[in-house]
Amino acid sequence: MLDLHTLEIIAVIAIVTALLRIFPFIVFSKSAKTPKIVEKLGKLLPFAVMGMLVVYCLKDISFTSVSGFLPPLISCIIVGVTYTWKRNTIVSIVLGVVCNMILVQIVF
Repeated sequence: MLDLHTLEIIAVIAIVTALLRIFPFIVFSKSAKTPKIVEKLGKLLPFAVMGMLVVYCLKDISFTSVSGFLPPLISCIIVGVTYTWKRNTIVSIVLGVVCNMILVQIVF
């Protein structure tokens, strides 16, 4: 059962999350022009975040055995081919994860 302290923490987190999501709409209202730096960051950051995620996901690959590097390699190729073919990020990521899990749990 939840006690009062836990409910207070959940309420504070919910309020802070809502305020952080509303803040850009207040600061960059229709009347104000979006600063160039914010537009530039909006174009560059998605690629930087995806690059960091790829590095993070592949950092623990072990090349000492085939089962250490082949499943992630095949999964990355599937993600790349699927994204190039369908241009759908969610579908390509889901297929890559499913492929990796099948390869790790069943094949290797």
